[in-house]
Amino acid sequence: MRILQTASALAGLTVVLLSSCSSTGVAQKEAKAPASSAWTQTVGNNLPAEANVALLNEVAHLPKDKHGFPSYTDDQTHRVVRATAYSHMQNEPGAPGRMNAAGGILKYGQVRSAAADWSKYPVGTKFRIKGLPYLYVVDDYGSALTGTNTIDIFHPTLGGIKKWGLRTIEIDIVQWGSWERTLALLKGRQGYWHTRDMYFAAKKKIDNGQAVAGYSTPGRNTQG
Repeated sequence: MRILQTASALAGLTVVLLSSCSSTGVAQKEAKAPASSAWTQTVGNNLPAEANVALLNEVAHLPKDKHGFPSYTDDQTHRVVRATAYSHMQNEPGAPGRMNAAGGILKYGQVRSAAADWSKYPVGTKFRIKGLPYLYVVDDYGSALTGTNTIDIFHPTLGGIKKWGLRTIEIDIVQWGSWERTLALLKGRQGYWHTRDMYFAAKKKIDNGQAVAGYSTPGRNTQG
């Protein structure tokens, strides 16, 4: 769990989806994966491939966050986003070491941790980054991320976040997380402005029928 955020970067994607509605009123979405498996092949230096920023022109009509990046709808799972990096080694005030906001350990293996605004990326959301072979899971958040579309990538060292820097990346959301768990975790944390804002934004999204239920993209590995 992070209180502040120091490094930053940029990311994104666009995807075609099929939709239906569940009995709970939460929309079900199924996404089509990028055409080539080479999309997630490592390009070297453990850094992402260059994003196709021309994709931003296709979503120029969408509202923007304070960084000028689009606020995608949940059925748009291929995105270009702003991506930052952080580490537990920053020893920020109030940060619980290598614990994440979901109550587990921040991951940095074939499956890696990421932080985001949980009202935009509910806890447990899984995604891949163009040019990298890893599976990323949203299990953390930070106050600087609240109200933005930025994704913050965990690194175990300060050198790692310096190397990452501020980037624009392409991501492919392969499975949405749990809105129910998101609300359950945030409900008891409303003493902080950022968790309170995320809670009510997520609740509003669900109440308005704008939140998608978890799905896995056909043919894509969501296990790392």
